[in-house]
Amino acid sequence: MSGMKRTTEKNLMVFSGRAHPGLAIEVAEQLGAGLVPTAAYDFANGEIYVRYEESVRGSDAFVIQSHTAPINQWIMEQLIMIDALKRASAKRITVVLPFYGYARQDKKHRGREPISARLMADLFKTAGANRLICVDLHTSQIQGFFDGPVDHLMALPILTTYVREKYGDQQLAVVSPDAGRIKVAEQWSARLNNAPLAFIHKTRDIERPNETVANRVVGEVNGRVCILVDDMIDTGGTITKAADALMAAGAAGVVIAATHAILSGPAVDRLKNCQASEVIVTNTLPIAPERKFDKLTELSIAPLISRAIREVFEDGSVTSLFEGRA
Repeated sequence: MSGMKRTTEKNLMVFSGRAHPGLAIEVAEQLGAGLVPTAAYDFANGEIYVRYEESVRGSDAFVIQSHTAPINQWIMEQLIMIDALKRASAKRITVVLPFYGYARQDKKHRGREPISARLMADLFKTAGANRLICVDLHTSQIQGFFDGPVDHLMALPILTTYVREKYGDQQLAVVSPDAGRIKVAEQWSARLNNAPLAFIHKTRDIERPNETVANRVVGEVNGRVCILVDDMIDTGGTITKAADALMAAGAAGVVIAATHAILSGPAVDRLKNCQASEVIVTNTLPIAPERKFDKLTELSIAPLISRAIREVFEDGSVTSLFEGRA
């Protein structure tokens, strides 16, 4: 009978694609699990091959992959990993997405546009995912695109704890880089002794992605250290223009804080040269050593992800990780 009993025990297994192995190793270490040995390589024409080097039958599988550039390759690799788990009889497959690719394409701005964020959710479902764990989705409604449980983790506690410890004794203001993200700024304010809120009113040309036109500061920032908050920094244009606008409006200093450091193209130069004194991000996405710079501070998201995985595995409450949040 002892042999029978063993098959009913839950078995936590953590898998990582090749996009951001450093984060996956850190998460697995904190779970005391270790990553499952996986063979993964590309064929000459770019097709991806994946095979797990030990049995995954009956396991509670967690597949970690952060959608970094080249983004389509890593999404495809993760889909193939999910399919391999499904066909090898994993009991439950949870997809861990520190950064969810295509999240900005979450609604139609104009006719004949796709809703790619929804397509992504459908692809994960089709591949065999039972559940998603995401960090700071671009918009919360993406949770509803996936037909199954979605745990939406927030980097807010990690970022605000750091900011409070370093800047808490100064006169702060929390600034949203646009009117649409003011709700996130409100949550920041609640964690920073109800620091006053401001936002940057900007105009955007819908014909030109990644570019904003005009900046005007709305709110009282004079003489305050402004914590400029966003979910991601891509090319850095919006956030660096906002930082310079805040200094022009009389801010005592600007600190940029964002969850996802995409840092495409000119982003690093823009951040280095803008008037912000510090740029605080998490490691949801890998930052190549040559893309790091003096005023960049990288905080680890691994404790948050590993706690969420443990709660899911033990059928606990992921929501409890955020109880009491503002």
